[in-house]
Amino acid sequence: MRNGKATIHDIAEKLQVTASTVSRALNNNPRISDATKRKVLKAAKELNYQPNNIASALRSGRSRLIGVIVPTANRNFFSSVIRGIEEIANSLNYKVVITQSYDDYEKEMQTVEALLNAQVDGVIASVGKTTENVDHFKKILKKGIPLVLFDRVTNELDVSQVVIDDYYGAFEATEHLISEGCRRIVHFSSSQNINIYKERKRGYEDALLKHGIAVDSKLIRFSKMQLEDGRASMQEVIDEKISFDAVFSASDYSIMGAMQVLKENGYNLPQDVKLVGFGDEPFTSFTEPTLTTVNQKSIPMGKITAETFFEILGQKDQANNIPKKTILKPELIIRNSSINKQNN
Repeated sequence: MRNGKATIHDIAEKLQVTASTVSRALNNNPRISDATKRKVLKAAKELNYQPNNIASALRSGRSRLIGVIVPTANRNFFSSVIRGIEEIANSLNYKVVITQSYDDYEKEMQTVEALLNAQVDGVIASVGKTTENVDHFKKILKKGIPLVLFDRVTNELDVSQVVIDDYYGAFEATEHLISEGCRRIVHFSSSQNINIYKERKRGYEDALLKHGIAVDSKLIRFSKMQLEDGRASMQEVIDEKISFDAVFSASDYSIMGAMQVLKENGYNLPQDVKLVGFGDEPFTSFTEPTLTTVNQKSIPMGKITAETFFEILGQKDQANNIPKKTILKPELIIRNSSINKQNN
């Protein structure tokens, strides 16, 4: 065995047959008898044979691998989307190669190169926060390989997209706070180059304007939306002595940071300040008070993204593919952090 790895030649030698017979048996060729196929599969298992997907892809034109790029896999939203993608892919005998960009442009470019070198049949991606140039994604399309974007998308690429209605989710969240008597609502956002943050900010602003509340730029804070960013942004608002009675964050993580700082500064929640996040991360139902948030329909998003991908993959002429945009409706999950005590 070369390099400790079994090859079809090792299986052929063990069974005293030709390598071409082993190859045909492994590929379920009808010219090979069922008895021979069983012997080959048994020997392959005994030798711990692992097929060379790249070599196979070069021969057949298909690797049966899908590359999935997410900013980070340790977020419930992205891990749930991956679960949805895998359910569809596995049912069609495809495997998913999961990669992370960590919201780093250079890593995202390197990841695309690695997936193309691995001969994946297509790519499903959520664009990183720092990505402005999308030439690396255009390279996928130039090779005639399907590309589908989900959640964080860009209009610079003419490809199919699966998103939630971020505007609607933010509008509903902000209007809920207004219905609870809030008028000075802080908003945590991030890069406006990313569609989700741009749309959530727009929904927040339109809800205010609908109810005759002026948009105050001092109440809008931009960051990377991590827990520590939420802490820093909340402390800045407090230190600047800006009047506020609620916080709506485009991320559950930054609203969690805000909650910590508010408690440390002696605020009573939700009596003094009401909070709403976005994402419905698992921890939101265990905080004190429990956090009102927006559910993003992550598993359905993953399934629909995969179904969209396979529709494109199944087309004979990729050049004639007409991109489509699927928009899912999010759901506001109302918990104790945003409702008046008498409503508990």
